[in-house]
Amino acid sequence: MSLPPGFLDELRSRLSMAQVAGRKVMWDSRKSNQGKGDLWAPCPFHQEKTASFHVDDRKGYYYCFGCHAKGDAISFVRETENVGFMEAVEILAREAGMQMPERDPKAQEMSDRRTLLVEVMEQAVRYYGLKLRSAEGSAARDYLEGRRGLKEAAWFRWDIGFAPDTRHGLYRHLRDQGVSDDLIVEAGLSARPDGGGEPYDRFRGRIIFPIRDARGRAIALGGRAMDPNARAKYLNSPETPLFDKGRSLYNHGPAREAAGKGQPLIVAEGYMDVIALSEAGFAATVAPLGTAITEDQLRLLWRIHSEPVIALDGDKAGLRAALRVIDLALPLLEAGQSLRFAILPEGQDPDDLLKAEGRGAMQGVLDRALPMVQLLWRRETDGQVFDSPERRAALDKSLRAALGRIADKSLRGHYGEEIKRLRLELFGTGRRPPAARGPWKPKGPAVLPSTKSSLLAAAQGAVEDTLREAVILAGLVTHPALVERFESALERLDTATPEHERVRHALLMGGDRAAIAAAAGPEALEKLFAPRHVQLAPAVRHRDDPEIAAQCIAEEIAKLAARRGATAEIEEAARDISELADEGLTWRLAQAAQARESAGRGGGEDRTDYEVAPNGVRLSREERSALEDVLRQAGLASGPK
Repeated sequence: MSLPPGFLDELRSRLSMAQVAGRKVMWDSRKSNQGKGDLWAPCPFHQEKTASFHVDDRKGYYYCFGCHAKGDAISFVRETENVGFMEAVEILAREAGMQMPERDPKAQEMSDRRTLLVEVMEQAVRYYGLKLRSAEGSAARDYLEGRRGLKEAAWFRWDIGFAPDTRHGLYRHLRDQGVSDDLIVEAGLSARPDGGGEPYDRFRGRIIFPIRDARGRAIALGGRAMDPNARAKYLNSPETPLFDKGRSLYNHGPAREAAGKGQPLIVAEGYMDVIALSEAGFAATVAPLGTAITEDQLRLLWRIHSEPVIALDGDKAGLRAALRVIDLALPLLEAGQSLRFAILPEGQDPDDLLKAEGRGAMQGVLDRALPMVQLLWRRETDGQVFDSPERRAALDKSLRAALGRIADKSLRGHYGEEIKRLRLELFGTGRRPPAARGPWKPKGPAVLPSTKSSLLAAAQGAVEDTLREAVILAGLVTHPALVERFESALERLDTATPEHERVRHALLMGGDRAAIAAAAGPEALEKLFAPRHVQLAPAVRHRDDPEIAAQCIAEEIAKLAARRGATAEIEEAARDISELADEGLTWRLAQAAQARESAGRGGGEDRTDYEVAPNGVRLSREERSALEDVLRQAGLASGPK
C-alpha cells in the first residue's frame, strides 16, 4: 500500500517524539530540560545505567551516544515494537488521530468484515474466560494450577478460558448479544449441522487458548480436551478470513517485541510449552499451530529474528520434526539467516524440564543448541556403519544432494567446508603429517558425540553379529511366509537390542508384513532396515524370490550360531582353564574355532584336494593322475616302470 504525498510529513508534525519515546524510557530529570524539548534517559536499545539516550523533541529525532541508534518516531516504534514500516505508521496514525488512506471499496469492505469478526472473537474470549472462573470450570482450574502450575494471574495474562461440554452455550450467548449466525459461523466458533438446524459450538469440554495475530487481535482459538479419550487432544479453529493456520504463530506479538529487545527467539511445540517458557522468563517464544512448521511460518520467524532456536521434545517424534524442518529450510537459507536446534532430554518437553530442574536447566539446553549443519550431519550418519568405500560414497552422495538445495552459493560453500571437517573427524585424514609436526602415529577414526548412538558405537565390538541378526529379522519381515520354516531358530535367537527383540516377538506372533509392523512399531522397523548392509542383503533385495531369501537367512543363522557358540565355548573354557588345563580343553577350543571358520566360509567353498608339483604349480590329485597316465603311455613317465 502506497501513502499519498505529505502524509508522513503531516504525521510527524502531529507527533511528539518525547511522548512516543516516553512510553519506553524514564527521563533523567537532572539532565533533561523539558521546556526546551531536550530530554535524556537510559537507552532502550542496550543495557546501561547512564542517560546516554537523547531526544530533540523540536526536531523530532533521537540519538544514543552509547550504541549510536538514531531515527525519528517511526523508526523508534519499528525498533522497540519490532514491527514493519506500515504497521509502525498505522500505530502512530491512531495515536495522532489521523485516518489511514482509503483503499479500494472492495478491500475496505473486506477490512470492515474482518473487524466485525475480530469483535466476535473477543466476545468469545471473554465468555470462555468467565466460564473458567465459574463452577463449570473447576476441573479446568484444577488442571491448570495443579498439573501445570499456572496461577490465576497467568490465566489473565494469557486470556485462558474454558468451554463447557454443552452443544450451544457460546452460540446462544452470542445470539443474545445480537451477533448474527453468519458471523458466528464465519469466525469458526460454531458449525452448521449437515441436517440443518441450530449451529453447534466447535469447542466443548476444552481449555481455551486465544490465538492472536502480531497486532494482538484474537483471530482463532485453540482448545485442549479435558477428556483423555477425546478424538483430538488439541483442536484449533478452522481456516477463516481471520485465521490461516500455516501463516500464524502462537504468541507472535509479545515474542516479536521481546526478540526486538535482544532475547533469543524460541520455537516450541505447543501452547503450554510457550506459556511455561514465557512465564519462566523466555518471553520471545512462539509455536506453530498444531502442524509442522511451514515455509510461511519460517519466513515469519526470520522476520522476527535472524537465527531462531527450534526447541523440540527429546523423543523420536521431536527429532523427526527437526529433520523435516531442515529439508524445508535448506532452500531458504541466506547469509545471516539460519536456524539452531535445541534437543531436550529424552521424554521431556520444556514444561517438564522447567518443573523438574528450573530455568537454569532450560537455559543450558538453549546454550547447547546445535547449528543446522550439525543436525544435518547427524541425520545422515546416525545409525549407519561406514566400513566400506561404497558406504562412504553413499554418504557423500546424500550430503551433496542436501547441500545442492542451498541456493546461496557462498553459504553452500561454507556448509561444504563444515561437512568436510566433520567427515575428516569421523574417518580420519589418512595422511602422514609433515615432519615438522613431530613423529606421525597411526590414528583411528575419531568418534563424534553425535555418532555415539550409531550402530557402530552402540554395538561395542559386536557389529558383525548385530548386523547378521538384523539381516535375519529384516529378511523374515520381507518374507513373512518363511517364518514357519525358521520358527525354532527364531525362538532361540538371543537379540542384541530392544528393537530387534520387538521385531522377533512380532514375527513369532504371525501375520503379514502390515501386522508385523503394527506389532513391532514403526520406529523398530525403521531402525532395523536403516543400515545399508541390511538394505543390500539378498533376503531384502529379492522381494519376489523366497528361495534366495531362505538361503540367505539360513546361512546368516548358521554363521551367527557358530560365532556365538564359539564365543560361549571360549568364555566357558576361560573359566575352566584356571581349574584344569588338559587336552580336552584344547580339543574343545579347536572344535569351536573350526566350527566358526567353517560357518564363516559358507557352503560354496572349494573342497578339492591339491598337491604341489616340483615346479611349484598347484594341481588337483585327479589332474595329476590323468597327467601321469598320459606320460606313461608316451613312455615319458619318471620313476620305475
